[in-house]
Amino acid sequence: MVAYRVLLENDDNDTLLVTCPDIPGMVTYGETREAALHHAVDAIETMLASLICRGAPVPRPKRGQRLRNNEALVKLPILAAAKLELYWALKDAGITRAELMRRLDWKRESVDRLFRLDHASRLDQIEAAFRALGKSVDVRIKEPA
Repeated sequence: MVAYRVLLENDDNDTLLVTCPDIPGMVTYGETREAALHHAVDAIETMLASLICRGAPVPRPKRGQRLRNNEALVKLPILAAAKLELYWALKDAGITRAELMRRLDWKRESVDRLFRLDHASRLDQIEAAFRALGKSVDVRIKEPA
């Protein structure tokens, strides 16, 4: 699970302003808390996709912080989370996309799609990329909290 802490503040036009301390520049809003959190998922994905596209560092969410009344956790969709984890694993290993392409024996576009958050990559492709980095994927199903 990849989840970012967001701050929700009353805005001056009867909306909730949403920012993310871990992702500078991420700003969105909503008329209700539910709408604001829904928009936050899109805004976070958009900001992270932009960073990935540039090959820039992508901030990891800080863990273990207690939420205040004006805060919430925004969980990213599973596929986006898997792609982020793959991006972080690639960066941590100091491996380029070109090297990953060679290890997988795939075309460049196929590898690039693994890092596009708006592309519906297949899970077996993501799993193969992790294997090429010497990692495995573990999926867990839990009861709702």
